[in-house]
Amino acid sequence: MKICLVSYRSNPHCGGQGVYLKNLSRALKRLGHHVEALSGPPDPMLDPDVPVHRPDCLDLYNPEDLFRVPFPGELADPVNLLEWMGVSTMGFPEPFTFGLRAYRFLRKNPGRYDIIHDNQSLSYGIWALSRLVPVIATIHHPITVDRRIAFQNAGSFIEKMQALRWFSFLGMQKTVSRRLLRIITVSKASARDIGRDFDIPRDRFEIVPNGIDTRLFKPVPGVVREKNRLIVTTSSDTPLKGLEHLLKALWVVSKIKKVRLVVIGTPKKDGDILKLIRRLEIGERVRFTGRVSDRELVRHYARASVAVTPSVYEGFGLPAGEAMACGVPVISTTGGALPEVVGDAGVLVPPSDFRALARGVLDLLNHPHRAAELGRAGFERVQARFTWEKAAEKTVAAHRKAIRDFNRF
Repeated sequence: MKICLVSYRSNPHCGGQGVYLKNLSRALKRLGHHVEALSGPPDPMLDPDVPVHRPDCLDLYNPEDLFRVPFPGELADPVNLLEWMGVSTMGFPEPFTFGLRAYRFLRKNPGRYDIIHDNQSLSYGIWALSRLVPVIATIHHPITVDRRIAFQNAGSFIEKMQALRWFSFLGMQKTVSRRLLRIITVSKASARDIGRDFDIPRDRFEIVPNGIDTRLFKPVPGVVREKNRLIVTTSSDTPLKGLEHLLKALWVVSKIKKVRLVVIGTPKKDGDILKLIRRLEIGERVRFTGRVSDRELVRHYARASVAVTPSVYEGFGLPAGEAMACGVPVISTTGGALPEVVGDAGVLVPPSDFRALARGVLDLLNHPHRAAELGRAGFERVQARFTWEKAAEKTVAAHRKAIRDFNRF
């Protein structure tokens, strides 16, 4: 099968969409399929045998030149002009304009692919392509949840309006997703919530759980776990990820134990997370690593006593799965699909409840034998259920259904 994976922003260093593109493309190639990718910035850094096409764009979200002012000649392109106008009015037009660029590229290559697999851009350009070639889309989780939580946590009226403006692309995504014949999603929880918020019938969904790169994420022989060392792999100020609740839990636990928290990533300067750390006076308990390589991340897992996933909501929960693959005992919230990933191989607590999170942390730190048992159970659960080979096989089955549906209509 000739497959084109389309992904508007697939950062290989952070974000589930980049991890998804990289690992799914590799697993599909191993099954013997021809795979190419069409990607926006940054470079998704796929395997060398997966060609990547990169349409020219303004790249206005490049952190090294954020929201740069385009040159006049660049704005002669109507798509670039639309993108600049959207950004200038505090919107996020990238999914829309990326779809137009994808349409430009793919309509010039009729018959090149058996199927186009969209990685949650859900843009009008993808909808237009679905009339020419079979198209399937992955929706990792409903962005309506992100919008709702961002709105609830916004302070002033202006901040609330800014939150709504940032998610202005949601109307497009709802419209397009309703018109696609097949949709892949990564959990039962996501299928339920997307179906409800996007008004899509349940029989349109194919549930294909994400995989974990078990060649990379695995126990490291000879590395000793450090007592009372916690790890979390999100430094985002985004309320959805729940880091503020973990910091409050750390404040509670630190009154009882000499505990340390390693946060993989870098916080925003003068953001809410750093302000909270100062207010709670727990700075000496928290260490931010900055960006680390995958190998360094695995070694951080190997040294941790407990991994925490404090998210308010997850469509799947890669951080929990990666920690489990490394044999680290996991404490997770029940937000979204996390119970489907963790199952009975970890400790589950309600989302946004820092006291419950603190009790869970203390319980595992006080009972190292139970923690070790959960670490082994988590490792076995990932090996049995969540590999990219299994994900690729189920994805191909969904592709064949989408091709059959296209030919039928």
